[in-house]
Amino acid sequence: MSQVDLFQQAADILHENDRGHYTIPTKGLYPFQWNWDSCLTALGMAWLDEARAWTEIDTLFVHQWDDGMVPHIIFHEPDEGYFPGPDVWDVGRETPTTGITQPAVAGFAVKRLYERCQDRALARTRASALLPKIADWHEWFYRCRDPQQTGLVAVLHPWETGRDNSIDWDVPFEQVPTEGVGPYTRRDTQHANPEHRPTQAQYDRYIWLVQHFRALGWDNTRLHDASPFQVVDPGFNAILLRSCADLATLADELDMPALAARQRALVAQGLAAFNTLWSEQHQQYLCQDRVSGELIDSLSSGGLLAVFAGIDRTHAQKIARRIEVLGSRCSYLVPSHDPADPRFDGRRYWRGPSWLIVNYMIMDGLLEHGYEATAEKILRGSLALIRESGFAEYYDPLSGEPCGGGRFTWTAAMVLEFLQRD
Repeated sequence: MSQVDLFQQAADILHENDRGHYTIPTKGLYPFQWNWDSCLTALGMAWLDEARAWTEIDTLFVHQWDDGMVPHIIFHEPDEGYFPGPDVWDVGRETPTTGITQPAVAGFAVKRLYERCQDRALARTRASALLPKIADWHEWFYRCRDPQQTGLVAVLHPWETGRDNSIDWDVPFEQVPTEGVGPYTRRDTQHANPEHRPTQAQYDRYIWLVQHFRALGWDNTRLHDASPFQVVDPGFNAILLRSCADLATLADELDMPALAARQRALVAQGLAAFNTLWSEQHQQYLCQDRVSGELIDSLSSGGLLAVFAGIDRTHAQKIARRIEVLGSRCSYLVPSHDPADPRFDGRRYWRGPSWLIVNYMIMDGLLEHGYEATAEKILRGSLALIRESGFAEYYDPLSGEPCGGGRFTWTAAMVLEFLQRD
């Protein structure tokens, strides 16, 4: 398949899933607007329509909460095909949203849109309006998810990470009860193969946390300490720190020195704390269970995503080598978990499969640190997956089998990004 054909197929998927001022990830399985999906989708969309790309992120921030949080789903239109819907979350907003957040990739996305724009006046206007909102979101993280001011933020629900059923969460998730969770009907397994989705036991705990936070009135000043699940994820923190750093650079360009200074202070504190997550034994970063204080012995792509931030060169070099080792264990980089781990499952969501959005961020981090050869392997493998298996949600890294939803928006957006890089 030629690059022109790939480009056209990706563009067709973006148009198909476009709802005018936001995109859905895919029909049926995900019928609403997702937070980090939209930000990463905007990068691909910009190759087709710059103004529409800015609108994608603008729409997300229209629904920012008063305390600064940006929710992980916005329920623009009713749709009974998804669970848990607005009635389960019950956040009390005019346009319903969820009550949790997702990886803060918006700062990175906005800087990238700005630096490669064709319409400088448009970009300056849209970015200037977005920067204070994104900065408020970053401040919210350190205020509400790092109350002890460690420099690293915790996630309180696996869905916040975007890596819903990662092996990283197995041990801390055992502290989440399931008592009191009433009967419910999952919708995801009606749209995708149940063998590719989280288990029922995991879903019970997901819903328990939602009900627990709802009982606390979604008060973000209380949720952190009240949650039995508090995990410091290196990938989540790396995305946040990269966005803080990018926001600072862009704020300098847009004459916002105070905003830039505060974002740089957050980066400095976060990077200083980041090494507490390093495992010399495993040659990558690990998650930390904040409740127990222990590092979690789980070798996921979250620990590799750290290269997306400005980590020290020694650790970046070791992560590049670690990715090369993983490349010898699977056909398609980057697996979401090490295939050598007996818990690896190449088709079950985030317990093994490769995702193009993770590939993109890891590749970008490797290029920032100068590891072009390893980044090139990720690029080539990603495009090979598309040519062989189409625009799926994710892929078995051993066989290349397409898994999850089909005609997936952010997969198509990343293909447009990879093609431009290529």
